[in-house]
Amino acid sequence: MFANGFFMPVQKFIDYLSLEKKYSVHTIKAYQDDISTFRLFCAKEFDSDDLVAVNYSQIRSWIVALVDEGKTNRTINRKISALKAFYKFLLKAKQIKEDPLIKHKALKVAKRLQVPFSKDEIAHVINELEHPDDFESLRNKLIVELFYSTGMRRSELINLRVADIDFSKETVKVLGKRNKERYIPLLKSVQETLRVYLESRKALDKDSEGYLFITKKGNKIYGTLVYRIINNYFSTVSSKVKKSPHVIRHSFATHLLNEGADLNSVKELLGHSSLASTQVYTNNSLNELKKVYNRAHPRSSKN
Repeated sequence: MFANGFFMPVQKFIDYLSLEKKYSVHTIKAYQDDISTFRLFCAKEFDSDDLVAVNYSQIRSWIVALVDEGKTNRTINRKISALKAFYKFLLKAKQIKEDPLIKHKALKVAKRLQVPFSKDEIAHVINELEHPDDFESLRNKLIVELFYSTGMRRSELINLRVADIDFSKETVKVLGKRNKERYIPLLKSVQETLRVYLESRKALDKDSEGYLFITKKGNKIYGTLVYRIINNYFSTVSSKVKKSPHVIRHSFATHLLNEGADLNSVKELLGHSSLASTQVYTNNSLNELKKVYNRAHPRSSKN
């Protein structure tokens, strides 16, 4: 049987993530699932689920088991990061005297190159949606325009409310990770689409609890629907393997940097907590800069 004391430290950790760290429900569930999986492994392999008494050799055994299961290094690192957060919490709460993962080094992973949509691909989709003839087409047009003009995350767009739009200040208020608010400017063209959409939305006469984006039935839109909308439209213009809201976010950042935007400004627009997160978008802008340099410099082989 499982140790009676198991649930107490884990539940306190989950409460800590939710109430103090303000992590999203999705992140908390992922952490909870990973810790639970590790607990079951310990119960099976070591006949104990007392996570407070765990040592690094047991964690190492789990890593080996995950590798044998065919899990990627990236996936394993994500699972271990959940344990690291858990044991840091236990150390802080003085439940343990030493962090078993203190000397652990993450497994090496190959950097994934995120390929953004080109300006032409995005322009083509927006032009295709230029004259929407029904509520859903108008809503989808606004979704594409907002993603590309603000760089917001899918979860942020889904949770937008009508009250978050401020036409007088020409901004939209976005609630980001850990409930951090930020204000993003709205282009004139997006404001025009917003006004038309809001009139169409009002005509539906549905109780939507104030959410900006809704279905025809008046329900709040959901993640898979938003993904499907983006994937369907961009499948007609792009051969890229991945066609998702995050690729538009990546395109937003890359195109701004290509046009000379300041890295700190892009960081604020994206809602990143550190520049390190924003710098992953500089690879493509650097490649663009090299092209311009090679075309323009007098000593370039092309000249």
